[in-house]
Amino acid sequence: RWWYVLLNNMRNSEFDSSDEEDAAEEQTPLLISWLPLSVVEWSQFLGICALPGCKYKDVRRNLQKDIGELRGQGVEEVFVFCTRGELQKYRVPQLIEVYKQQGLSVHHRPFPDGGTPELEQCCQILEELQYSLQNNRRVVMHCYGGLGRSGLMAACLLLQLSGSMTPDKAIEILRELRGAGAIQTVKQYNFLHDFRERSAAYQATKEVAAERSVSR
Repeated sequence: RWWYVLLNNMRNSEFDSSDEEDAAEEQTPLLISWLPLSVVEWSQFLGICALPGCKYKDVRRNLQKDIGELRGQGVEEVFVFCTRGELQKYRVPQLIEVYKQQGLSVHHRPFPDGGTPELEQCCQILEELQYSLQNNRRVVMHCYGGLGRSGLMAACLLLQLSGSMTPDKAIEILRELRGAGAIQTVKQYNFLHDFRERSAAYQATKEVAAERSVSR
């Protein structure tokens, strides 16, 4: 009989701990870091944050509260770099749909954690970002931690908006804003340093293709 009681107690404690785990949600407001684009002579701000509603390891955020914080700070558009698989892993599988239900415009442009986007995808993201900012939309971007992928795309935007901005200065600005973890991997560092040259070549190729199609 003693082992039966012990087993039941163990089961009950498991249920209790998991209930407590779900109940012990993070109470601090979602931290949105606002990058002043005045560093490249634009008047707007670009927001960067970690994944809203994330429940992973010791992180326990409340999705509705986090979206409330986004809306409370006037956010109108969100760029999401997490894959669908990550959203499942971090227990916010319906994040994109919930954003839309809450009236936010969503740009879901996923690429792998620690990785870089394809150049065409990168240019598409930057075009959309510039269009939104030029129209004075309040924009936030996030990946999982708001460090690697988000930092990379924000740094690429700075390089695109200012010819005098250097890759190292862009990294310094993002690390001051988001911490030392911003732009995390060698792959991301190299992508940023090669961005201007590769972007210029890509745009030139696009222009040639457009001219050819017009001449036909």
